[in-house]
Amino acid sequence: MPHWRIGDLERLSYDHALVGALTETAQAAGDVARDYFRPGEKTRAGVQKKADGSLVTEADLAVNLFLEERLRALLPEAGWLSEESADLPGRLDRDIVLVVDPIDGTRSFATGNPVWAVSIALVHNHRPVIGIVHAPALNETYVAVRDGGARLNARPIAVSERQHFDAAARVGGPSGFAQRLRNTGVEFELTAKIPSLAVRVAKVASGALDAALISANAHDWDVAACDLIVTEAGGRLINLRGRQLLYNRVHTLHGELIAGPAPLLAQFTAAVGLAATP
Repeated sequence: MPHWRIGDLERLSYDHALVGALTETAQAAGDVARDYFRPGEKTRAGVQKKADGSLVTEADLAVNLFLEERLRALLPEAGWLSEESADLPGRLDRDIVLVVDPIDGTRSFATGNPVWAVSIALVHNHRPVIGIVHAPALNETYVAVRDGGARLNARPIAVSERQHFDAAARVGGPSGFAQRLRNTGVEFELTAKIPSLAVRVAKVASGALDAALISANAHDWDVAACDLIVTEAGGRLINLRGRQLLYNRVHTLHGELIAGPAPLLAQFTAAVGLAATP
């Protein structure tokens, strides 16, 4: 298996062979997961609860092991951050880090819902330079390269051209967050739940959604890849202060987030600011 040495960091994200190898790895990991997935039925994988109450399945762990072996072989000098691996502080000393969610949307996966994905990001200086979200059961593979655009199944994608929130705007996200936004006077249609955060934001990148809301429990591994995908599609993923996210820091948890095109984000941040004013 070929591997890449981290020398010229600025050229790394433009290496088409590396992007292809990472994409193929995500798709192969999806095949590992699909061996445990049953559409419309409970997974055949064993299911447990973690200390924080979230689910982890035998499939999550199998995919994580597969990804760690493959990705570390491709980029042996990169740091490693995954939802299903112990978080080792050594990653903070690396210029490049692989940020991975073996199965984003584990609860969906476990119950036979097809909305789940393998998420891989290559992060340099706290921002992603390659992002891949592969949703095997949806037959969707999103790939983005810094300054190189975003693609869905190899075709270029772009965010919605909508300029204002209104009753026809399609927004995905948690109902509580959505209601708070509506209470400021912002109108939109809340779509059916998209449980995978990576897929939810990727659908903003493709224009299938105008915007996406994310509650205050997302970690680096949930959003690093889709952050780059929506950014390269012409939008942004920001926090409630209007700032882009930084990754591979001591704390990986982020607050409430929104993804969308610039005009909608401007309207959102104005509404949030108004709501916060005494």
